[in-house]
Amino acid sequence: MITSMTGFGRGDFSSDGFHVTAEVKTLNSRYLDISIRLPQSLQHKEFDLKDVIQNYVSRGKINVNVNLDKSKTGIPNITYSPEMVKSYIEMLEGIRRESNLTEPVQVRDILRFEDIFVQREDDPETVKEIWKCTVEATKSALQAANKMRSQEGAELKDDLAALLDDISGLLKDIGSASRANASLVKEKLRKRIEELVQDEKINDDRLEMEVALLVDKMDINEEIVRLNSHIKFFRDALEDNENVGRRLNFLCQEINRELNTIGSKSSDSVIAHHVVIGKEKLEQMREQVQNIE
Repeated sequence: MITSMTGFGRGDFSSDGFHVTAEVKTLNSRYLDISIRLPQSLQHKEFDLKDVIQNYVSRGKINVNVNLDKSKTGIPNITYSPEMVKSYIEMLEGIRRESNLTEPVQVRDILRFEDIFVQREDDPETVKEIWKCTVEATKSALQAANKMRSQEGAELKDDLAALLDDISGLLKDIGSASRANASLVKEKLRKRIEELVQDEKINDDRLEMEVALLVDKMDINEEIVRLNSHIKFFRDALEDNENVGRRLNFLCQEINRELNTIGSKSSDSVIAHHVVIGKEKLEQMREQVQNIE
């Protein structure tokens, strides 16, 4: 099945007051390149999440952004540092004594120091619950992204099939033009050689052999056969259930090689015109193939 490398998906999962939202964005890339943004408490789980992601995608640039909402747990994300609070109280008390102040140290005085607050560290059970939510949310996002990638892949498949049909039609015209010109080319070569050696004795058998060799060098039947074979393999790949992006890219290169050879071997203007159009169609195919997983 043809799958695009471009897609987007969003997934959510909640448990015990924890709500995790995962967003997945996929882009073109020759290889699998995964970038993940996780909550602080799950930083050590990055490679584990990459293992999960690789079950859903095999190629492309994958950006995963995971957000955690703890508001429904009723537990604040921050707490205070008893050591810092104690140190500031001792400092303020010392200032009060040195200044001969009678007013006692108040809570509001301590709250002026922002560094008494620290990020609350999650206990192992909390981390386990958050991880469960993260995995489920990410899976849901990947499934949504793959659905979008499959839909776009179906459109790519239709476009590629249509372009292949166009190239196949051009190839038939090239074959017809080549066969129609074969005898004409042979006769032109004969006349040209006779003009070049008109003052010399020439052996008819040798002349016939030389003409046949030149015509054989100009023959494009072999290239047409190979080109038809590449087109068949391309069509087969479009129906394959495996990821075929790299295979299709290789076949595009081979099709381009045969078109170039046909263009260089043939001196016929009609064939040359068909080759130019074929290469334009192929370039459109190559652009589409770059987006296939």
